[in-house]
Amino acid sequence: MSDRPGRNNHPNNAPGVPMIFPAWFERLQIKYINPLIRPLSKRMPGLGVITHRGRTSGKQYETIVTPYRKGQVLAIGLAHGKTNWVKNVLAAGEADIQIGRRRLHLVNPRVLPAGTADPSLPRVAQVLAKRSGVFVADVAP
Repeated sequence: MSDRPGRNNHPNNAPGVPMIFPAWFERLQIKYINPLIRPLSKRMPGLGVITHRGRTSGKQYETIVTPYRKGQVLAIGLAHGKTNWVKNVLAAGEADIQIGRRRLHLVNPRVLPAGTADPSLPRVAQVLAKRSGVFVADVAP
């Protein structure tokens, strides 16, 4: 029996925020995919880079995400579960995100559990919320 955590006992698999992708895909993405797209991520359509601080280290991190916006609400599907960037932003209560050339300040971060029906979310996020948790924050004026 392997001592590697499976999807059910993985630390990202929080109540209401199930991991849709298997843990091996997350490791593949972190090690190989993200380094390939990182140089282009701030200019690629459909991608954003969220800047956050570590909860204990205080170190600044940048994480590539796929944000969806509707008015002053920004949503990000959590197919990898409740990852460290989500925990960091929730603990800080704010973060910055760069989408294209625009830099936005996010406040009031929260996680909606899988199965949430919220018409205030962007359309794609409403679809994602049926199966996975969704990170939601307000765009500060």
